[in-house]
Amino acid sequence: MKDSEILMNPNRLVRFLKKDPAEFTKEDIICFCEANGVEMVNFRYAAEDGKLKTLNFVITSRNHLDTILSEGERVDGSNLFSFIEAGSSDLYVIPRYRTAFVSPFSEVPTLEVLCSFYDVDGKPLESSPGYVLRKANEEFTRRTGYTFMTLGELEYYVISPRDDLYPATDQKGYHSSGPFVKFADLRDEAMRLIACAGGRVKYGHSEVGCFYDGDTYYEQHEIEFMPMPVEQAVEQLIIAKWVLRMLGDRYGVEISFAPKITVGKAGSGMHFHMLVEKDGRNLLVEEGRLSPLARKMIAGILDVSDALTAFGNTIPLSYLRLVPHQEAPTTVCWGDRNRSVVIRVPLGWIGADDMARDANPAEKGPAGDRPSKQTFEYRVADGSADLYLTVAGLIVASLHGIEMPDALEVAERLYVSGNIFSPAFKERLAEFRQLPASCVESAVALEAKRAIFEKYGIFPPGMIDSRIAALKAFDDLGLSERLYGNKEAIRELVNEFLHVA
Repeated sequence: MKDSEILMNPNRLVRFLKKDPAEFTKEDIICFCEANGVEMVNFRYAAEDGKLKTLNFVITSRNHLDTILSEGERVDGSNLFSFIEAGSSDLYVIPRYRTAFVSPFSEVPTLEVLCSFYDVDGKPLESSPGYVLRKANEEFTRRTGYTFMTLGELEYYVISPRDDLYPATDQKGYHSSGPFVKFADLRDEAMRLIACAGGRVKYGHSEVGCFYDGDTYYEQHEIEFMPMPVEQAVEQLIIAKWVLRMLGDRYGVEISFAPKITVGKAGSGMHFHMLVEKDGRNLLVEEGRLSPLARKMIAGILDVSDALTAFGNTIPLSYLRLVPHQEAPTTVCWGDRNRSVVIRVPLGWIGADDMARDANPAEKGPAGDRPSKQTFEYRVADGSADLYLTVAGLIVASLHGIEMPDALEVAERLYVSGNIFSPAFKERLAEFRQLPASCVESAVALEAKRAIFEKYGIFPPGMIDSRIAALKAFDDLGLSERLYGNKEAIRELVNEFLHVA
């Protein structure tokens, strides 16, 4: 890392050790703890429900800390994952040193570190979602020579008692400023703490969703991240969810990542932007336009987009969000700057290098040659997503597209240049496939395309079986139609999944 990157880095370990987190060693961690009076270490790991679990240690000596960091600890896997039987449930949790950060919430100096799961033979747990993502990432790089990068957009609602001072305008909360947005301070504090924990935050803002329901106020926000290697990108999302919930508890409000809070109001997605690099160069752009590689990847994702919902839209509430005219996708297609498609290609600063100089006449220097920031965005997933498996699925789907002989033709056929719900697109709309409308339909789609995910041994067959069974168990075929107009039943469903993942 450059000295300038270290000096302003909010992660205390980076500033102390003067190195990138990817280079942290066990000895680095011990040295930091000794010098900074760290008294406790918390092992953290995401289980099947997507929430962080905790194992606490009080440091009693240097040798004790060395043992913890070297050997990890045993945990009961049957209480973390449904696919592990109680009769042989022991797992190891082993810390990943690059993830270490100082807890922003503990009264005593405490180090937090994320862990990986290992089996009885000391091998990575084959069915661990984190290991599935690692395999997908390694296979993509092995087959292409490229580095897959992603970033998440984390949308959430703050739920609080009603406050009529400077009232918000229903569904007009996008980029609002105080005092017409009530919880910008919570969001700003969350962004700062996420950055201190190693997250690379791009920006935060209030979102469209804001409304009153009796004595309760609902306000939607979003925090977006910078592109990262995929494992780190998922790690920072998991930490961000934890930070937001901890802050919500301190503020006396609820934070919800649920896909839908009520019908007719904006839902919360978990959008993923993707790009591919080689030697630091963004390969999505070629001669000022989207490259053939990018279009092949898009074609692959679209080809399996129905099955991807099995990882990114995992509860019945997900399918109350995936409805037409709600800025959420329902039709399998892609387009530029269009928010109602499965994949959107946002503005990427292509050919737009001189805007700052135009806005600032005193700026006389050259624009400079900056790396392309072009991405494409998968807009289907929501807050119920298994983050590891969703990103792993996107990597597998991208590789599938690269290997599809007719990928460019598929991409061209599924491209739309405007509003897909306009009268001009009525005939074409009928030609496109629709995303699943229930967990049951999602399971059927995964069943039909499971071979794509099981290829190269990335997704274990038992994991696919378990996912299909879990989705079918919701028995929610036609649920949206059955719930139509039944506000009480919808409220019960929302309450059931209010704190999903």
